[in-house]
Amino acid sequence: MSQSPMTRPEIAAGTLIDNRYIIQKLLGQGGLGRTYLAFDTRRFNEPCVLKEFAPIGTGESGLEQYRNLFKREAKILHQLQHPQIPKFLACFEGDGRLFLVQEYVDGKTYSRLLGELQRQGRNFSEEEVIQWLKNLLPVLEYVHQHNIIHRDISPDNIMLPDGKDLPVLIDFGVGKQIADMNEARSSNHQVTFVGKMSLVGKVGYAPREQISLGLCSPSSDLYALGVTVIVLLTGRDPSLLIDQYSLEWNWRYYTYITDSLAQILDCMLADRPNKRYQTAREVLIDLERIGEPEVAMTPGIMLDDLPTTVFNPEFQAISAISPSYNQPGETIISLSSSSASPQMGQIEQQQPSLKPAFIKSCQQKLAYHIGPMANLIIEEILAPNPYISPDQFVELIAREIPDFKAAFEFKKSLFS
Repeated sequence: MSQSPMTRPEIAAGTLIDNRYIIQKLLGQGGLGRTYLAFDTRRFNEPCVLKEFAPIGTGESGLEQYRNLFKREAKILHQLQHPQIPKFLACFEGDGRLFLVQEYVDGKTYSRLLGELQRQGRNFSEEEVIQWLKNLLPVLEYVHQHNIIHRDISPDNIMLPDGKDLPVLIDFGVGKQIADMNEARSSNHQVTFVGKMSLVGKVGYAPREQISLGLCSPSSDLYALGVTVIVLLTGRDPSLLIDQYSLEWNWRYYTYITDSLAQILDCMLADRPNKRYQTAREVLIDLERIGEPEVAMTPGIMLDDLPTTVFNPEFQAISAISPSYNQPGETIISLSSSSASPQMGQIEQQQPSLKPAFIKSCQQKLAYHIGPMANLIIEEILAPNPYISPDQFVELIAREIPDFKAAFEFKKSLFS
């Protein structure tokens, strides 16, 4: 009896497949099979990606079913002709194995690009992710129009080709296509989800309906794209951006962006599918509206526009990674001439002296030492003391840092 796909060994480097493709190395392995870098001997040894489809747990009895699924997906992928999607080149079966051949993208994943930025002391900026979304959402729109759900969007599956400006969506593997929408529309029942297949998706990026039930729709991809954006903005794993008890996203603690973009991301990240954007086009429309005051998604008050006596809790700008904010040429603080130690409840009434940029800088630096609680601490100090001086304010929040040396360095960094 022949081996089932789940027990077949990895193909060794140098192996000639289908009398054409020379295996170079293993690129990846998952529940649906393996991915190899290969050279196409009939195309001047051009590099390509060879995907072996071998779902774990598939025996001989289920192989025919998966073979039909494989052929169906190959036909669908063959229809995709988009410059930001690797070209589908061929499909074949050999030695009881199913293979797809796709264009090889020579470049870097956004996981790697994020790591490179972090080594420079920063993450992706708001401007960068807005442009990135504008470049990537039309690709998703195109894919969804062909009745395909990617189901595995993450920084690992989006690449920037060397020498190019536009991101490329990769890893359209077998098992990611959805049921024919025409069949769904012929049903008398309302279609909430357009497909149900074996579990595909990365925990932390895939929405709950996909992970728990295997259900997917275009909004599932938009959810995963939203998670990818907040990872690029914060430099943190999704598990660190979500409350482990309420399962609510707390990503705003770790980055500073305008509320217009934040609301778009919150809509993409809604837990209930019917509360999310339903199409990529809807997201693009709202992105284009950013900066237009007449269609602001919130009252439109920016932190830097607030009176100096007001602290706006809507802006939870507490990034432990981003550098302190400072406007070029702006004097952040003016030190009080008083040298008396501040006492809670006995702060002298004076003209407002805290600038929003200074508050924001304090938030960022305090969060480095105590985490997301920094936002609440600062809010509790400012609420009863709107006229607090900069040095008194810093003394009070420094008390929240347990380590004396760290508290001293914290104060020194703000007054340097």
